Order: sequence, then structure tokens, then C-alpha cells
Amino acid sequence: MSVAGVLLAAGAGRRMGLPKSLVRDRDGRAWLSRSVDVLSAGGCDRIVVVLGAGADEATSLLAEASTTPSRIDTVLAADWTEGMGASLRAGLRAIAETETEGAAEAVLVHLVDLPDVGADVIRRVLAGAPAGPGTLARASYDGSPGHPVLLGRDHWMPVAEAAQGDRGARDYLASRAVWLIECGDLATGRDIDRPDPER
Repeated sequence: MSVAGVLLAAGAGRRMGLPKSLVRDRDGRAWLSRSVDVLSAGGCDRIVVVLGAGADEATSLLAEASTTPSRIDTVLAADWTEGMGASLRAGLRAIAETETEGAAEAVLVHLVDLPDVGADVIRRVLAGAPAGPGTLARASYDGSPGHPVLLGRDHWMPVAEAAQGDRGARDYLASRAVWLIECGDLATGRDIDRPDPER
């Protein structure tokens, strides 16, 4: 199954003190470039990075990615202040407008603030999900649904239309059968919202 990655990295990160697209670990590694590497190494053929707050500076961090897919694009979510839903809409629409029929069958949606989610999680989700344009699957961590989320082509526009505020695709997914793929042995899947003095 050909899969494109959509990395949501538009938020201002108010509790973090700076946009999460600009956060670096203690070792200096940018979350943004790391997340691109994770999606690429995990099996995404193309990646769309959705930016908003700090977009100009974040764009320069993409050059730090050590592995790149055959295609990486950025898109600005002009209404990023409305929340994750705006970023998700921007990413899905960018994919839908540029992917020809028969290209990517699915999109894997990932978040920039999941630093312990590695390529092994991406590979497991892609390997464990049903193939085809109707697929709906997501990682779970000790039974709790999380990210990344795999959306087959049939769901791109319905999810984009339903995505609102900070709920993203939550309501859409809650009303449908979603294949859960347990990854709690690989990562916690917790998003990081505040500075960690140990990071």
C-alpha cells in the first residue's frame, strides 16, 4: 500500500513556551526533523508537513532531516490558530489536490510532539492495518487510541470536512470502526505539552 505522511506541526505551543515545530531535545535534535525521519524510515513515500506558528524558522529545520522520502512538501495552515482541525484540513487537502488517482491509497497522520514514537511504530501500523482506500487504523498504547492515524483515501475529504477545533478527527473516528494496532511495547505515545528539564 502506497502511503503519504502528514505531519501536523502548526501549533503555537503556548504551554511549551514556543511552537512545537521549533522544540529541540537536550541533544539538540529538532522534533520537526526527527518526525520527518520517523515517517520516512517507517515507510511513507511522500510527506506533507503542515506549519503555522514559526513557519519560516521551522522550514529551515527540515534541512536537518537525515533521511528524506522521494518527496517532501510544506503547507501553511493559514487558520492554524483554530486548532488541530485546521492543520488536519490543510494537510489532507494538500494531499488530495496533488495526489493523482491510483497514487497514495492512504495517509498516515502524525504529530510533531510525540518524541518517543519511532519508525518501528509507523512500520507496525502500516503492516497491521487492512490495505485499501477504505482503511481506518491507528496506534494504541496499552489499549488507549493514539497517533499515528491511518486514513484510507475514501476518508480524506470526509475527515477534512469534519475536523474542527482541537478535536481533529476524533469525532469522525469515534463514529466508525477503527482498527487498533497495539504499540505500547514500543512507545508511550504521549504528547509533550510542557518543557521537560530532563529532556
